[in-house]
Amino acid sequence: MSEAPVLEVRDLVRRFGRRTVLNGISFTVHKGETLVIMGGSGCGKSTLLRHLVGVMRPSSGSIRLFGEEITGLASGPLDAVRRRFGMLFQSGALLQSLTVGENVALPLVEHGKLDAGVIDLVVKMKLELVGLTGFEHFYPAEISGGMRKRVGLARALALDPELLFSDEPTSGLDPIMTAVVDELTTTLTRKLGMTAVVVTHDMTSAFRIASRMIMLGAGKRQGTIIAEGTPDAIRTHPCPEVQQFIRGEADGPVPLRLSKDDYIERLLGTPRPAPKTAEL
Repeated sequence: MSEAPVLEVRDLVRRFGRRTVLNGISFTVHKGETLVIMGGSGCGKSTLLRHLVGVMRPSSGSIRLFGEEITGLASGPLDAVRRRFGMLFQSGALLQSLTVGENVALPLVEHGKLDAGVIDLVVKMKLELVGLTGFEHFYPAEISGGMRKRVGLARALALDPELLFSDEPTSGLDPIMTAVVDELTTTLTRKLGMTAVVVTHDMTSAFRIASRMIMLGAGKRQGTIIAEGTPDAIRTHPCPEVQQFIRGEADGPVPLRLSKDDYIERLLGTPRPAPKTAEL
């Protein structure tokens, strides 16, 4: 018998009034996989992630984490499930009044029953894992944005989670620091057997870390999965919307408010040439 999925989503729907933001989402994530969820702004990525971690409840559908249905769980049982996964927020979400070490220690203090000496040791181990040895006593304002992201990752790993959720983990980082964060994610999944679900629109990062990818559609296909597969399968996917997104093209099946030519015309004040007409 094959091992049960770490995460299983079936027919997930979320409506806000008459607007359907998630429309029949279904996928599974198995142990050791890194699933990248991608798509344009407003396609429902962040809303989907909030459902996966139990912050929002769907209009209909099922979410099973570690084999347990979470959509109807009360806060107590849901907290027990949450102890088994970590969350890396887009901003890092560090408390500015606490030191780096105190930020990393927060999950240990809240969920664990460890004495202060053990907590200090675990904090040092997690900071070493993300390359921040010796930064326990710094405050978030005293370190760079990339370092704050790594502190957030260390905190997400504090309880040795089986599953790591990441929301735009490389947003705002330079290419070198993006590669560092990507390498950390890859190390955790491939060498430590951790499972990861990463929401991103950074295609370089996505193709670097993913073992499997899904893409959410926009416009008339809002909140539906329009592509799913390995990175190689996504690179060659026949859907024009997928190709437009991964290539970063302005013109395509997903229109901007203005076409590229219209935008240039308004920006520069130079009308584009009129289309040629056939000679009589």
